Amino acid sequence: MTRVVIVSDMLRGFLEEGYPLYCGIEARSIIPNVRKLLERELEQNSKIFYLCDHHAPADPEFKMFPPHCVEGTVEAEVIPELSSYPGEIIPKRTFSSFYNTSLEQKLEALKPETIVICGVCTHICVLQAAIDARNRGYEVEIPADCVASFDRKAHFFALDYMEKVLGVRLIRPRVEIAKPRFEIPDLWLSGETADVYFPRTVEILKKEGINPVATMEVFSGRGGILCGIEEVKTLLAEVLPKDNRDVWALSEGESFDRKEVVLRIKAPYQSYGTYETVYLGMLSHCSGWATAARECVDAAQGIPVISFGARHVHPSVVGVMEYSAIVGGCTGCASTVGAKLAGIQPTGTIPHALIIVLGSTAKATIAFDKHMPSEVPRIALVDTFEDEVRDSVTVAKAMRGRLQGVRLDTPSERGRVTADLVKEVRAWLDLEGFKEVQIVVSGGLDPERIRYFINEGAPIDTFAVGSYISDAKPINFTADLHEVEGKSIAKRGRMPGITPNPRLKKVM
Repeated sequence: MTRVVIVSDMLRGFLEEGYPLYCGIEARSIIPNVRKLLERELEQNSKIFYLCDHHAPADPEFKMFPPHCVEGTVEAEVIPELSSYPGEIIPKRTFSSFYNTSLEQKLEALKPETIVICGVCTHICVLQAAIDARNRGYEVEIPADCVASFDRKAHFFALDYMEKVLGVRLIRPRVEIAKPRFEIPDLWLSGETADVYFPRTVEILKKEGINPVATMEVFSGRGGILCGIEEVKTLLAEVLPKDNRDVWALSEGESFDRKEVVLRIKAPYQSYGTYETVYLGMLSHCSGWATAARECVDAAQGIPVISFGARHVHPSVVGVMEYSAIVGGCTGCASTVGAKLAGIQPTGTIPHALIIVLGSTAKATIAFDKHMPSEVPRIALVDTFEDEVRDSVTVAKAMRGRLQGVRLDTPSERGRVTADLVKEVRAWLDLEGFKEVQIVVSGGLDPERIRYFINEGAPIDTFAVGSYISDAKPINFTADLHEVEGKSIAKRGRMPGITPNPRLKKVM
């Protein structure tokens, strides 16, 4: 499978401060992501093309934009951070990567199945490249964390347009989750958490000497993001006979449709009959949490979302709830137990309690900085005693360059966090020389609220979502027997026999 990567205008003129069309710190923030993308694609032998503005001194485009990236100048060079990655440089005079360039002929020779586009600016040259490629029938992918613009509102509009109108596959950042280690408690294995009629059924079958090989299929009444299947596999690996079992399943994090079979178990019925309640509960709650998380992540359009909902659930389920949120696309979570399951580090800022006890945000942040390990991000909560704008600047000055971010969590009694407040905080931090300080927003966030901030162009670096994920309604799963000793069977209203689903993979 041939893949091509178009790197759009990752040039010094756009990405180094001091040039007339410098795109800003947000554009520079994608450089590490683009490097990782190129490394991954080169490992797959993908072909890299650098499409680079290369203007004549009197270019007509300079009637609209200041003169920039003139051929032969430093501005027109690929940034040093990418110059070591092999690829072919193709100069362009216009917004289009195809018009009057050699790209089209090169693509016709390569016949790529997929074109990946990254770079700047999302709503100008990246968008035009996507339009041109789709008009020529190419499948296009755009990693959302590898494109940027100087105009946030236009950036998000372009991402939405490319996905919904052009049919571009928008790749949003996902955390690489290590294979989780789940433990199955004796209480579950004993059947004490099951609907009592299941262990009673198994008891009856044992006394009758009946233990047929039966095939059970699991599906749901609505679609979503599958989660909990790794825990289900851990359970089944413990209870099914190793020499007489076949299990097929979708993967953790895959989307599924209403009525689609996500799990199929074929084994002696007595080995797994007791545990129907257990594995349905795993899938139902975890998929509900993961689906809610994905809704927030999709609304955020590439801005990281972290799970802050541990305080809203019973401590016995905090770990699987936050693990599920990460499966759904969150880039972090607040609890240690959830982070351990996902194989990442927990994420947190500073609570109001520390600020109240120490008397000021600055004192609390300095104490946090003094005693916490260096790898823990220095992010201050800035709404406890002072105006958020004033507090942000005060803390940034007190930390003398060590502050990495501020979190806005204005309560409803004070009007909640607004897009205008975020913009004001950003403007004053920039004015005071703290452009590197990021802004985290929390407090009653849901997909609608996140879209409000996106549509208003609020310069938010991270969303922290609590109850929308933790309070998510479970996705109800159902299990039905469809085959007993090779004979197709089903209860009334269901089709007998195995339900075809080519997406299922054999996992056991």
